[in-house]
Amino acid sequence: MNHDGVEAMIRSAIGGDVEAGSWVVAHAAKIDDAVLIAMAALLERLPDRLDRAATVAATSRDRQIVAIARAHLEQQRELVDALVRDHLVDYPDSLIVAWIASDAVGRARGPRS
Repeated sequence: MNHDGVEAMIRSAIGGDVEAGSWVVAHAAKIDDAVLIAMAALLERLPDRLDRAATVAATSRDRQIVAIARAHLEQQRELVDALVRDHLVDYPDSLIVAWIASDAVGRARGPRS
């Protein structure tokens, strides 16, 4: 799948599409896309996935998303707030970061088992 297709699946997962979320999780180990891997880590609550995301992150935007996802998973709320503000100044169209900031990621995952 090309970059636009991956982005579309991430957006669909953010929008609550369960099938897209499953696709993101299933493909996070196969595709070297830092945002895809970070999204899977958020959905699965697996911060260890972020190590690989950090490794494949090629841009400052991607590295920032990985850092925000890590801070979120580690429940560092003040750090998340600060990183989100800085990120959205430079990338106001960053849907995944806005999603994290709104804590919609917690609602999408549902209660922890």
